[in-house]
Amino acid sequence: MGIYLSSPKTEKVSEDGENDRLRYGLSSMQGWRATMEDAHAVYPNLGSSTSFFGVYDGHGGDEVSKFCAKFLHQEVLNHEAYSAGDIDTSTRHAFLRMDEMMCGQTGQRELASLMAEKDQAKNMIEGLISPPKYGESKGQTDGGSSEEGANSDYRGPSAGSTACVAIIQNVQLLVANAGDSRCVLSRKGQAYDMSSDHKPDLQAEKERIRNAGGYVRCGRVNGTLNMSRAIGDMELKQNKSLPAEKQIVTANPDICTVELCNDDDFLVLACDGIWGIPAYVSSGVVRLLGLEYMNLHTVC
Repeated sequence: MGIYLSSPKTEKVSEDGENDRLRYGLSSMQGWRATMEDAHAVYPNLGSSTSFFGVYDGHGGDEVSKFCAKFLHQEVLNHEAYSAGDIDTSTRHAFLRMDEMMCGQTGQRELASLMAEKDQAKNMIEGLISPPKYGESKGQTDGGSSEEGANSDYRGPSAGSTACVAIIQNVQLLVANAGDSRCVLSRKGQAYDMSSDHKPDLQAEKERIRNAGGYVRCGRVNGTLNMSRAIGDMELKQNKSLPAEKQIVTANPDICTVELCNDDDFLVLACDGIWGIPAYVSSGVVRLLGLEYMNLHTVC
């Protein structure tokens, strides 16, 4: 059945937790897909009064989604704009920085290590235990710049991933999204979109794609990718005359911020499978505790 199984894998991996500001729960399930390519990141205490939640829906492999789950929140925290209170800038930087990191030699080794872990797990399941395919050690990466890989033909990963993250700092909620994963806020029992899907048929997306030398066919970028923004997919980001934000596919996120209030019940972060046909699920729910939030103010 190609990339689909004859019957879904319904075993779930779940966890929950809380701090003095919120409670959260998450669950992931492979479903009908041949492999699990989604990842998530949960850091209720990322920094002083800051919580971070992210869902990464991979395609073409799981290495990019895992890379994002491991490093994107770190880039948010470490950027100078974050220390200055500008979470918007630090988050946008972190999304674009993922591509830069993965194109460098250190990032390339990290991706190879993630792929080797998957290959080793597969071999163990099949009873063919062998050393990691790439022979690279695991560990942190400094993310090297894209110039580090200039002496090789490596242009970055062909796999990609959506990224939808929610950052709560004091009374502010920031949601950044690239791709078709979604975040929804429940307020007084009503659902409010905190993100919008990036699809190739949208006029603004289609114009960027065409201006960068690409095309849209059957609702897909260059006839292949069914979303117009994603991290990774570097073969669709090779126009050297354009910045990252104007490539055929871009990791540049849309960002929406709100001031939370006492009417807010919970957030739902989930990949597209939970909103449409439930092929697979990687989602989280953040329940807001009774904080004295300010009145609503939205900037999307």
